Amino acid sequence: MSADTQASPTSPIASAVGLRLPELLAPAGDWECAKAAVENGADAIYFGLERFNARMRAHNFTEADLPKLMEFLHRRGVKGYVTFNTLIFQNELAEAAQCLRILIAAGVDAAIVQDAGICRLIRRLSPDFPIHASTQMTVTSASGVAFARDLGCQLVVLARECSIREIDAIQKDLSDGVVKDRSLPLEVFVHGALCVAYSGQCLTSEALGGRSANRGECAQACRMPYDLICDGQTVPLGDRKYLLSPQDLAGLELLPALAASGVASLKIEGRLKTPEYVASITRVYRQALDTLKGDSRDCSPEIVRYEMEMAFSRGLSTGWFRGIDNQQLVHARFGKKRGVFIGEVGRVQGERVFVQLQGPLKAGDGIVFDAGHPAEKEEGGRVYEIQPPQFKGSNEVSLTFLREAVDFSRVKPGDLIWKTSDPELDRRLRQTFAGEQPRFQRPVDAEVHGRAGQPLTWFVRDDEGHVARGQSTMPLTTAENHPLDADRLRAQLGRLGGTPFKLRQLNNRLEGPVMLPVSELNRLRREAVVELDRQRAQVKRWAEGPPLSEAELLSIEKPPPKAHSGDPELIVLVRDLFQLDAVLKAGVRIVYCDFEDPKKYREAVARSRAESRPPGAAASEIWVAPPRIFKSGEEWTLKQVRASEADGYLVRNYDHLDFFAGSRRVGDFSLNVANALTAEHFKRTWNLERLTASYDLNPAQLEALLEGAPPGWFEVTVHQHMPMFHMEHCVFCAFLSKGTDHTNCGRPCDKHDVRLRDRVGAEHPLKADVGCRNTIFNALAQTGAEQVGRLLGLGVWHFRIEFVNETPEQAVTTLKKYGQLLRGEITGADVWRELKLLRQLGVTRGSL
Repeated sequence: MSADTQASPTSPIASAVGLRLPELLAPAGDWECAKAAVENGADAIYFGLERFNARMRAHNFTEADLPKLMEFLHRRGVKGYVTFNTLIFQNELAEAAQCLRILIAAGVDAAIVQDAGICRLIRRLSPDFPIHASTQMTVTSASGVAFARDLGCQLVVLARECSIREIDAIQKDLSDGVVKDRSLPLEVFVHGALCVAYSGQCLTSEALGGRSANRGECAQACRMPYDLICDGQTVPLGDRKYLLSPQDLAGLELLPALAASGVASLKIEGRLKTPEYVASITRVYRQALDTLKGDSRDCSPEIVRYEMEMAFSRGLSTGWFRGIDNQQLVHARFGKKRGVFIGEVGRVQGERVFVQLQGPLKAGDGIVFDAGHPAEKEEGGRVYEIQPPQFKGSNEVSLTFLREAVDFSRVKPGDLIWKTSDPELDRRLRQTFAGEQPRFQRPVDAEVHGRAGQPLTWFVRDDEGHVARGQSTMPLTTAENHPLDADRLRAQLGRLGGTPFKLRQLNNRLEGPVMLPVSELNRLRREAVVELDRQRAQVKRWAEGPPLSEAELLSIEKPPPKAHSGDPELIVLVRDLFQLDAVLKAGVRIVYCDFEDPKKYREAVARSRAESRPPGAAASEIWVAPPRIFKSGEEWTLKQVRASEADGYLVRNYDHLDFFAGSRRVGDFSLNVANALTAEHFKRTWNLERLTASYDLNPAQLEALLEGAPPGWFEVTVHQHMPMFHMEHCVFCAFLSKGTDHTNCGRPCDKHDVRLRDRVGAEHPLKADVGCRNTIFNALAQTGAEQVGRLLGLGVWHFRIEFVNETPEQAVTTLKKYGQLLRGEITGADVWRELKLLRQLGVTRGSL
C-alpha cells in the first residue's frame, strides 16, 4: 500500500459564479463544536439532545441548553436543527411529544426526523414547524421525496448512496415526472464517515448485540475485520480484512456539480468528532463555497488535502457521488483513523527509524507504524527529533522518539508510517473559535437616504430578513470639500470589526454633496448593530396546532376488533424454488417469495397454482417481494415483479407503495413501523392489508405497539436470519473480481456461495439482489418462539418465518415445530430447546 491508496478528492475547484450556493451544515456534539462551526462559516448546525437522536454516544445538549444555544446561533446568523432521527416506540410517544413541544417553544429551526409517526405528531403540535426528513428515512427516489412532502416535511436528506446523476434524475422526476410538482429542497452528506449499509436499513448492531442503529446505538460492526469464505474456502486477501469499511467521504471537488444539481444543503458528518475536526472541515468547505461565488481565493489542494486527512481520515474518496466503483470505495486495509501517509520504514537502527519522507513531518507530530494488523496493538508516538540525510543526494531522514515510547523490536522495514497528530495545526484550529469575540462575520447590506437640511436615514438588512433603521439626530449639511460619497460611507459604516456583521453592499441614495460628522455616523453604525442583534435574538414563534389532550394527541382511529376463526396463520418467506416446493407440500397457505432473480417469480406462481391441495383446503397464496431499494431508472425491476401476477406484493419502500397500488400489499419490516402513528399512516393512507412490526422492537415495545394499534394490523416475524447489512457496496464485485460494477464484474454472485466470517467464527451468508445490492444475513436464525403465547393473547394472528440457506428438509423441520406451537401442542420453550439441539440448524434468541 502507498499514499496512492487514497483517492484525490481535493483538486482545484472550478469557478461557478452565478450558481445558487447550498447551505453549509456542520455537526455539533457539544458547545465547543457549535462554536467551532459558527466561527468557521457554517450556515447551520445540527445537534442532538439526550434522547431520540442517532448519535447517543455524543455528548449532546440538554433541553435546558436550548434557549441559550438558539440565541447564540441566531445572533450569529446561523440556524440550528435538532436531530430527532430515531424510531420512536409506542410507549415513548408521550415523552417525545413533550420534547417536541420544547423544541418548538425554543425556536429551533427544524427537527430532523426518521419516524413517519413523529412527522404526523409534529404536524398535530404545529402546522408550520419545519421537518427535515432524515437520511434514515432511506429516500433514494422522487417517490420518497413525495412521501416525505405528504408527511409535512420541508426538506429531504437523501441516502448517501445517491450519485450526482441520480440526484439529477430525482430532480427531473420531481419537476416533470410521475411525481411532478411535489418537490422539496434536497440535502446530501458531502463529507465524513460513510455507513456501508443504507441508513435506516442496518440491523447489524441489533442482531449481534441488541444495540439498534435505528436508536442511535450503532456498534460499528462494519469497521471490524472479516474473512471472505467462498464455496467453503477462505479467500486469500492478504492484509485486506476490513471488507465492509468504506473510506471517508470527501465531496469537495464535486461542489460545482452538486450546486448545479440544485442541492439545497451540504451536510458534514461528525457529531462524535472533535471541535478541531469541525473547525477544519467547516472552514475547508466554507472557503470552497465562497470560491465558487468568486468571494474567496481557492486554497492550495495540497494544504486542503492535508487538513482533511489530519482532521479524520480512513482514506478519502468521493463515495457514491460519481456512481458505483466497488474497487475504490473500500480499500479494506483498516477501519480506523490513519491521517497523512508519511512513507515506509526503510530500516531500524537501535532507536532510530529511517524513512524517505513522502509527507510533511516535524518534531512533536504523532505517528503510528502500520504493520498491516490494525486490530492488534500498534507502535507509535510523538517524534522527538528529525535528523537530515546522512549522505549527499539522499532524502532518507531518521526519526527519534521519547524514551520508551516505541518498542523498536516490533517496527520492521516496510511498515507504513501515518501521521496521526499535528499539535501545531490543532492550536491554529482552536484559535479560530477561541474567546467570545465573533471571528466569522456574516454579510449585511446597507442603504442610505437623505438630502441637505434633512436627517440621514439608513437601513441595514441581513440575509435572514431582519432590518434595522437608523436616523441621524442632526440634518445633513452641504459639503464644500469632502462629500459623503460611497467610499467615505463604506469606510465609516463598514467598520464592523468585533461584531457578527460585515458590510457587503452599500446603496448610496444621498442627494447632492452632503456631509455629516463622523461621530454621528459612528453612532448610527453602533445603533444598527445593536438593533440587528436584538432582532436576531428574539425567539422564533411557530404556530401552534389546536389544543389537544395527550390522549387526543396520540390517538388513532381503531376499527372494531376482528374475530378470528381457525388456527393462527403461519406465513413463510422462502428464497429459492426448492424451499418453495417444500413449504407448499407442507401445506403452508401464505408464502412470500424473495428471490435474487425476480424473473423466477413467474415460475413460483405457476408452481403454487399447480400444487394439489386436499379437498376443502384453501389454495396457497403466493406473494412476491421487490428489491428493498429502488432508484430512478430501475422501473424494469418492478415490472418484472408485477409480471408474475402474484396474489400480492411485499412492499418495502415508497416506490412500491405507488407502483403496486390497486394490488394486495403487505408492508415489510423495512418501513420501520414502531408506533401506532406510523402504523396508521401506512395502513390507512396506503390501504395495506398488514404491516410487519419493526425488527427493532423487544417484547415490551412490541406489546406496547399492539396495545396502541389493532393487533390485526400486524404480522410478527418470529423466526429469521436477521438481514443485518443492506448495502450498495458489492462484496462479490470488490473481492471476487477486478470489476467496478455489474457491467464488468463477471457476476460472481451467480456462481459462488459466499459468507463473511467474523472474529468469533460465525459465518454470515451474503446475498446479492437483482440490483446488485448485497445483504448480509446473521449466521444463526433468531427465534421469538417463547413470546408467541403472549402475542396470541394480545391478538396477533399472523406469524412469519423467514428462511435463507436452509435446505428443504431443514425448512420443513422448522415449520413443523412452529405449526405445533401455534396449535398449542408444544410451548415456545420447547421450540427454542429443540431447534437449538438441532446442530445443523441452530438458533439464538433475537430482539424478541
